[in-house]
Amino acid sequence: MIEQQLQPRGIRDARILEAMGEIPRERFVPDDLLGLAYSDQALSIGLGQTISQPYIVAYMTQMLEVAANHRVLEIGTGSGYQTAILSRLCGDLYTIETLHELSLRSQNVLQVLGCRNVHFRVGDGTLGWPEQAPFDRIMVTAASPQVPDPLLKQLADEGRLIIPIGPEGCQELILYEKTPLGVSERRLIGCRFVKLLGRHGWSDPADPTPSRTQWG
Repeated sequence: MIEQQLQPRGIRDARILEAMGEIPRERFVPDDLLGLAYSDQALSIGLGQTISQPYIVAYMTQMLEVAANHRVLEIGTGSGYQTAILSRLCGDLYTIETLHELSLRSQNVLQVLGCRNVHFRVGDGTLGWPEQAPFDRIMVTAASPQVPDPLLKQLADEGRLIIPIGPEGCQELILYEKTPLGVSERRLIGCRFVKLLGRHGWSDPADPTPSRTQWG
């Protein structure tokens, strides 16, 4: 995975490569997909969710530039694989998942792997975690029609936020940086993620209350 998928495509951060070499990706995929655990593709983990392909995990992490003393917020715990990678790189990691079952599943795996600096919450990730803000880095692992305003407000000065933005089925990774002159925006690469459900993302079909923002 590292030699064939990551390094040839520009993943150079030694800490990220080391973390991805240490974390057993097979612990985060269903039993019937174990043979594909290290393949260069996203995989279904049930409940309508996926685990991102290794390259996307590494690329998003590299663009975020996480330091050992950073407080990081992750929106979309999912399988917990990206969570595990981030936990190896930062000081404290706060991760939010909308699906209770998925959060519990990832908590169990991460506990076994010894990820002790991770704090979990089940809820609307588009609202962030205001009582723990500000965050030096924020990663969103689900697609939104636009960047949720609460997340930008919870970003620390000189902070970075990476998120897939766009309509269902086709998005673009966007990197936001908070500078003394304001928030800059940098467009990165095309991607495809599941929807970010919540008040400042996509409406949940199971919830009759519409979200505040919709893709136009």
